[in-house]
Amino acid sequence: MKITGAESLIMEVLWAADRPVSAEEIKAALTGEDWNEATVRTFLTRLVKKKAASQTKDGRRFLYRPLVKRGDYVHAESKGLVDRLFGGQIGPFFAHFAQRENLTDEEIAELKRLVEELSNGR
Repeated sequence: MKITGAESLIMEVLWAADRPVSAEEIKAALTGEDWNEATVRTFLTRLVKKKAASQTKDGRRFLYRPLVKRGDYVHAESKGLVDRLFGGQIGPFFAHFAQRENLTDEEIAELKRLVEELSNGR
């Protein structure tokens, strides 16, 4: 399933909520975004059609909740990127990223810790 950038903003609201939420609540949570409620509803309809979210009737309104876990979505998107741009090889991906970014000492230490943790876990 392909979720667009705008749809992912709505999904972030759904993932952050600990309960089903209305389109009005989603619009209010999209601070800094200049969306009207009709636009939010359009994206919600698309997400429901993609089976990324569900809707249930609650009186005169619909409530929405995610059907896809955030971790599963992030994994699929990340894997797709690595597969598409680096032939499925994670090493060249990290090398490319590390060469292009100004990693802090803390970030480098965290990467080393993660690699060590992965090595010890096998």
